[in-house]
Amino acid sequence: MRIKRNRDKKITGTELRECWNLIRPWWVSEEKWVARGLFLLVFALDMGIVAIGAWLSYWNKNFFNAFADYNIAEVWRLMLQALLIAACGIVAEASRTWFYQTLQIRWRRWVTEVYMKGWLEKAAFHRIESNHEIDNADQRISEDLKQMVDLSLNLSLGFFANLCKLVTYSMIIWSMSGALSFVFLGLNISIPGYMLWFSVIYAFVASVVMEKWGRKMVAVEYEQQLRESDFRFMMMRIRENSAQIAISRGEESERSMLKKLFSRIENNWEYIKLYTRRITVVEKGYTEMGILLAYLLIIPRYFAHKITLGSIMQLTMSFTNVRVGFAWFVFQYKRLTSLRSMCRRLSELYNCINADYENSINFDKNTEGVIRVRNLTMALADGSIISKVDSLDISRGSRWLIKGKSGAGKTTFLKALAGIWQFGKGYISLPEARMMFLPQESYLPLGNLRTALCYPYSPETYSSDECREAMEKCCLGQYVEMIDDEDESWHRKLSPGEKQRLAFARCLLIKPDFLFLDEATSAMDPDLEEKTFLVLLNELQKTAIISVAHRQSMEKYHNNVLNIANS
Repeated sequence: MRIKRNRDKKITGTELRECWNLIRPWWVSEEKWVARGLFLLVFALDMGIVAIGAWLSYWNKNFFNAFADYNIAEVWRLMLQALLIAACGIVAEASRTWFYQTLQIRWRRWVTEVYMKGWLEKAAFHRIESNHEIDNADQRISEDLKQMVDLSLNLSLGFFANLCKLVTYSMIIWSMSGALSFVFLGLNISIPGYMLWFSVIYAFVASVVMEKWGRKMVAVEYEQQLRESDFRFMMMRIRENSAQIAISRGEESERSMLKKLFSRIENNWEYIKLYTRRITVVEKGYTEMGILLAYLLIIPRYFAHKITLGSIMQLTMSFTNVRVGFAWFVFQYKRLTSLRSMCRRLSELYNCINADYENSINFDKNTEGVIRVRNLTMALADGSIISKVDSLDISRGSRWLIKGKSGAGKTTFLKALAGIWQFGKGYISLPEARMMFLPQESYLPLGNLRTALCYPYSPETYSSDECREAMEKCCLGQYVEMIDDEDESWHRKLSPGEKQRLAFARCLLIKPDFLFLDEATSAMDPDLEEKTFLVLLNELQKTAIISVAHRQSMEKYHNNVLNIANS
């Protein structure tokens, strides 16, 4: 597979601290008062919903007592009261949902911006992908952050609401269930509030069983997410490389690889089924047996004429709430498992984004307008040395051709000069200047042709006349009238050679101080290459041009040559 992973990693206290480190930042950020205020407001509404539930339990008691007493006037009065309870419940639930969703989207926006900034800063996204440090960073930002926010809020608010509900209904049970009296070994034993103690013991046993049976669910869900992401990644690659695959008649090969990846999903799914079944057995068993337990505990007092029918209804409702409250861990186990799995993936992403690599290249800035290289050793992420450059100074207006055998590290050297390659040792001083990097296949953003031409600046940065002139000079005159057409598929419409000429036109607009070309004319025929390159040299006389090229024809455009050899 693409990513090497530690699949046997166990859940530890360290991982739980990592969860807290992911959840905490927003609540102490510049938005902390908004965050805490919204949280307290939602919590207050939860408490109101609990109070309405307690009110309903007393209504149940009075309603069924009125039924038992054939008191029709009281029944109708309580029916009107039920309408008031329902209205209060509807308002509280609707308000709670609105404020909860507001809290949810504000938190997600803030944490997404933090991760996007870290991912895009210092070309971390390029380093992560090129070195296969983790899989699917984009999915972790878009999906896992959303799930982390939703699960964290749901579980935390649910926990506090459950605690309040537990206290409220425990008081009702304590006051109504009376004492359980019996003789054991000649001793008269009386247990006050016995229904409450039974619910505590019952929930504790169920929680222990749940943890013992379902503890491996965290690792299994984590593995499932990895395998699902591998499957999605493969399908995305097929979509992005559809033409090459179709021309190569690679459908069967791709289908075989997809089937293999899906079989890995299916194999792990067996473990998902196993642990889900165990968790479901505990959950459903706890619920169904709990109902019977409530009646078993109430029946003796009812037939002893110590409680009324209405009290039975209130006690049953209260016992159910207390039983569910004490077993919060049982009923939320799957969500807790998902949260811990999400936090593991997000912690991996955070650590990759903020990684501080040892033996990395030292970069600094200078005001002299020169790129200065000293004792540079370029390496891979694992420390393997690629090549070395002892000393080099590149000033504005100079022309450098980088030569060397395939695999010698020519492209890596360009990336190091551009400041986006960190692995290795040595020193690179970069000027305060505009730099552009043109790879063999230039990136075209979504949008109209003007957007692609002006990238990475906004389309309004350059006038229409400037854009048209740049395109005509780079032999793209046939597209000048389409520059503002509402079409976002230029990355598919343009041929490789046209994309390269569009990149050159972009250079004419931006006029960088340092321009790095990595086989940037490889898709052009010799005549177009010569015409386009001469335009570039004429228009950008003050720009330093550093090229990697295999064609002999490129040598005449450069007056300096650097040979890079494998170490």
